Formats: sequence, structure tokens, C-alpha cells
Amino acid sequence: MAATYQNFFKKLCGRPKLKKKEGRGSVHLTGELFQFQKGKDGITRLFIGSKTNNIGYLAIKSHKKYKQPKSLYIKKRHNSYWVSFCYELEENSIFSDKEHYKSLSQKGEDYLMQHTVGIDRGVARAVQTSLEREVFFDLKPHEKAHKTYLEARKKYYQKKLSRQKKGSNRRHSTKIRLSARHQSIANIRDNFCHQTSRKLVSRKNTQIIIFEDLGTKRMTRKPKPKKDNNGKFLPNKAKAKAGLNKSILDKNWYKLELYTKYKANNLGKAFFKIAPNHTSQECAHWHHIHPQHRKTPSQFQCVQCGHTDNADFNATKVIKLRAIHYLLTAGTELSKRGVLSLKDIGRGARVRHIDVVSTPVCTGKEASKEKVAPCYWKLYGFSLE
Repeated sequence: MAATYQNFFKKLCGRPKLKKKEGRGSVHLTGELFQFQKGKDGITRLFIGSKTNNIGYLAIKSHKKYKQPKSLYIKKRHNSYWVSFCYELEENSIFSDKEHYKSLSQKGEDYLMQHTVGIDRGVARAVQTSLEREVFFDLKPHEKAHKTYLEARKKYYQKKLSRQKKGSNRRHSTKIRLSARHQSIANIRDNFCHQTSRKLVSRKNTQIIIFEDLGTKRMTRKPKPKKDNNGKFLPNKAKAKAGLNKSILDKNWYKLELYTKYKANNLGKAFFKIAPNHTSQECAHWHHIHPQHRKTPSQFQCVQCGHTDNADFNATKVIKLRAIHYLLTAGTELSKRGVLSLKDIGRGARVRHIDVVSTPVCTGKEASKEKVAPCYWKLYGFSLE
């Protein structure tokens, strides 16, 4: 504790916090203290102990086949024991992100258009693909109904818990029921991420998967309080922002990205990300960017060319086209997190396979009659002189 406080005063870490008395605890066991044994009844049991200290057996339910681990953790959650461990797999000939980028940058535009899929994550539609407008993923009706039921039971147990005496057996029993509801809701979200990521990477023609580089932690921050000249607090729409934050976190954007990435790598497919700037305000046909393009949360209509489409589906096409533009452009760099971006290369940039169409510039009032390059090129930082 003293060493942590010293680091805190040096601004090397955050302020240390005391662990709760009833917080999650775990036991770490090395290889000589446990052994998996399968009985005559077919049930696998975990033997814990050594030759001299025999602690006992713990019946476990395995979700898939596994190899013998070198160590494991045992945790107790809502009155149940959980066993978690890792083991090494055989190394496969999997390309790294840089190798994928180097190979794909030599491909033609036709190949990339055919094998690239843009993915847009949202609140109304959890996952929208650039394949077809109707191809989007969300919880099934029976899953939504069960999740709604669990949310209602969770609120019931929370109210019940607040009225019970601390330290009582009945309060402890209510806490176990409440934590079980939390775990069931988390399982529904996790199952959706696993099934959706598997469907995204299993398509035969899909070789390149593009996500937006969303900062979920930054997007779900609380709004800052506002004060007038007299020091009185003003409305800052905190309640509406709290509802939006809850909807965003409910979709598990980061876990979906994590699952899709490792499954794509296992299949030898490329996974990249791009910056999300103005993807929801850009027209996929003429690449004009304007905040008035979103007539409604689900409807997109370009104020310049009149193109109308579903807002999420239009965003997926923009994501796909941007990624292809980056792959075919000299001067594109790939970050350690797999994000494609353009360097500040200025004049003399070489652009391959992309035709520049002279169109009126998009403005807030009326389209200019002067023929100039579209906002698409301004966004990507190219000089067309």
C-alpha cells in the first residue's frame, strides 16, 4: 500500500483502493496441485491437492475439448465455482497485419471490392454489413424477451436487497440471485458476440473485414456539468446521455471486435480498422459530407445528389470504400492496433485506381456552381493540384 501511494504521488498510477470484503477472490493452482480425472460414469472431476494433502474433488462441466494446462484459477461467483485456464496451441501459418497489408496493397480494385466487407456497429442495429441492406445482426426475438425478463427480475432483487438487513442470511441469498441474473444477461451478450463474429468471418468470399476504430470508453463518458454566471447548475442532458451510454454498452462493441479479430486471424483473413470520422455523414455515391444528410436516425439522404438509403447501410459502404482507398494509396500507414491511416504526404501523392469526379462542393446553404474536387478528397488530406 505504501509503495502504491508513492507511485500515486509521482503520478505513475491512480489512487489505491481497498478491496471489498465480499469482492471476487480466486485461488491460483500450479500443475502439481491439480489433476483432471474422468470417472467410470463419464463425469470429469478436478482433483485438488497433492499426495500428502488431499483436499478433494470438484466436478466440472467443460464447454469444449481442451489440453492439459500448466496452471489454473478457481473462482467463486454467485455460490458456484468456476475454473479458468489457458493452454498453448500449435502455431499456425497465420499472416500478421503488416503481411496482410503488404499483400493486399498489390491487389487490384476489383479483387478488393469483391472480398472486402465493411462493418458498422450501432444501437438500433447492433451490426450492419455492407453485403446487403437486409443483412444485419441483432438479438433474436426470444433472446430479447428473455433479456427483458431478466432485467425486470434484476430490478426486483435490487429493490429487495436495499430493504434487507446487512449481514443477514436472506440478504446473502438475495445477492446470489441478483448476481445470477447479471451473469445470465452477460451470457446473452457474449453468446451474441460469438455467433455474430463467427457468421462474419465464415463467409467464403469475405477475406478482408473492416471495423471502425471506436473509442467506447470516450463515447460513454458523463457530460460535464454546466454553470451560469451566478454559479447555478444548468441542464446538461445527463439523463439522456446516461440512456445512450447504457444502450451503447449493452451492445458489447469491443467484445464483438475482439472475437471477430481472433477468429479472422485463425482463418487467415485480414482484419483492419479505420478512423470513424464522418462515416455516418458521408454519401457513399458522391462522398459529400454534411451533417444534414441524416434526416432521421435510420434514414440517409444526400443534400447534394439526392441519394437515399438506410443510414447504417450507407455507413458500411463508406467504411468499405475508405479502407480500399487506403489499401490502394501510396503513403498509407498501419498502426500497431491495426488502424489504416494516411501520412501527411502533401503534393505528389500517388493514387491508384481511383477516379476523381468533378462535382459541386457541398455547403450548408446552396451548392456552389464552381466545379471542384468533392469533400472526399479534403477529408483524406490529398492535394490534387
